[in-house]
Amino acid sequence: MNTFKDLEVWKKSVDFVTLIYKLTDRFPRAEIYGITNQIRRASVSIPSNIAEGAGRQSHKEFIQFLYIARGSVKEVETQLIIATNLGYLKQSALTETTQGLDEIGKMITGLLSYLKNKNS
Repeated sequence: MNTFKDLEVWKKSVDFVTLIYKLTDRFPRAEIYGITNQIRRASVSIPSNIAEGAGRQSHKEFIQFLYIARGSVKEVETQLIIATNLGYLKQSALTETTQGLDEIGKMITGLLSYLKNKNS
């Protein structure tokens, strides 16, 4: 890996953030500081933590930031379920979005496994 920008998981995560911004742009204006802000911040946290971890000095630090990114994946999923329950998101959009999240989560887990094995 030359840089975090070369990581497929980072690229997919950035694309995911773009999707989230487009989806949440349709949420009620009253939610701009509520669930809209929460979902956006949590989604931005995914590629941000991947990038920050990749920029650290050790694999151990990178692994810690990947765990944080993986936690953000679950945070976004929870918030999307809540948004769906509130009627801000259609079930079909939730299904499509969580499929993308699942893929990102699996990629993070794969990278974690790779780094842990490399550290052994």
